[in-house]
Amino acid sequence: MTETTVEKNLFSRIYTTLKQAIKGDESFDYTSGSIKKGVILLAIPMVLEMLMESVFALVDLYFVGHLEQSSYAIQAVGLTESVITIVYSIAIGISMAATAVVARRIGEKDPVAAAKAGMQAIIIAFVINTIISILGFIYAKDILLFMGASVDAAEYGLNFTRIMMGGSLCIMLLFLINGIFRGAGNAAIAMKSLWLANICNIILCPILINGFGPIPAFGLMGAAMATTIGRSIGVFYQLYHLFNGRGVLKIIPSYFIPNLEQIKALVKIAAPGVLQFVIASCSWIFLAQLVATTGGDHGSAGYQTALRIMMFFILPAWGLSNAAATLVGQNLGAKKVERAEKSVFTTAKYNVIFMATITVITLVFSSSLISFFTNDLIIQKIAVEALQTMCLGYVFYGIGMVLINTFNGAGDTWTPTMINFFGFWLFQIPLAYLLSKYYKMGPTGVFIAIPIAETAITLASIVLYKRGKWKRIEV
Repeated sequence: MTETTVEKNLFSRIYTTLKQAIKGDESFDYTSGSIKKGVILLAIPMVLEMLMESVFALVDLYFVGHLEQSSYAIQAVGLTESVITIVYSIAIGISMAATAVVARRIGEKDPVAAAKAGMQAIIIAFVINTIISILGFIYAKDILLFMGASVDAAEYGLNFTRIMMGGSLCIMLLFLINGIFRGAGNAAIAMKSLWLANICNIILCPILINGFGPIPAFGLMGAAMATTIGRSIGVFYQLYHLFNGRGVLKIIPSYFIPNLEQIKALVKIAAPGVLQFVIASCSWIFLAQLVATTGGDHGSAGYQTALRIMMFFILPAWGLSNAAATLVGQNLGAKKVERAEKSVFTTAKYNVIFMATITVITLVFSSSLISFFTNDLIIQKIAVEALQTMCLGYVFYGIGMVLINTFNGAGDTWTPTMINFFGFWLFQIPLAYLLSKYYKMGPTGVFIAIPIAETAITLASIVLYKRGKWKRIEV
């Protein structure tokens, strides 16, 4: 065989794998096929899925950052997103439970039980989010004031916050249903739903913010309308694929009848999963409030700008690390512990390479990235400092994400919950407060505390991973 033929065969295999990943290949067996191929098939659509989720925030940031009162607008968007991370936390926690149970049942070759578990998770999410949406809509202004916004900024962002909180059900369902698809090994549908949602958001954002033809300009409120409509369209796309009966999961209406035993089993896994992300979210809320109170409107806007850009890079890495959850869940279900361990190592290796590359890009191009989203020189200066400081922990973030998803994919949701409690509440928050207030470093103290705490959390995760409790969890 000639060298040219070998190269052609290699490119042909790569092309076929990429095509399978993007199209979605439910025929691939993640409990017996190539681990590297399994990671790629799951990771590519998951990375693209999370990339689309991060683009949501950047699109809003770009358009509102060029409004007349940009410091108020950016602050309103950032502080609202910080509060909505609680919704994300609940959604991710429930979706982790759904992914773990669905993946385990698929690994046991029981797709009916997997489908039933997924539908019961949707019932749980619907009930919880109804309460959150009502309270968020009613107390929108109080939420902004509590987060450290000035009275003028809170008034300016009131309608934006009301729409985002009132429409948070679509956020929760988007995350949860994607978790169900990932557990079944079909990460491509999850990716496509967010692509569709994001394309709609990109089209609607400038139209609803600035107006177009007979459509009036809604300003900042238009950004919330565009995001909510876009995500809702993504959810309808997911529901179509859940009910069309062509995938591994065959859904019938009777699966939506509440099953108390199954709901209890899911809640048992989801409760610590929700708690672990609520702990992390509350920490980020405290940090946002700390920056707002020590740095004022410009300090808050600068931090929120840097945070949105940071999440643009972090979320794809989270998508890649999600591959570990599916592979660990399915292989533990198939009683193949060694394959589960190899899957974790392979996924972590890819994530480290990705995050190391992103660290270099961020350090070199941070000024250009920030200036694209805001013309305010004071906001730019603070945002560049924040981004360059926080990116120093990217590689450790990448390893930590894989290990957290490993625990969650195995159904061991208590371990990362305790890690987050000690790492965020007993270390990151006190450290940030000490540096910003006691040592009078202001927002800079908060920026420094973030990579230090994330590194400590990752080191603790490595120690607990090696102890192996996650291998013995029954779900």
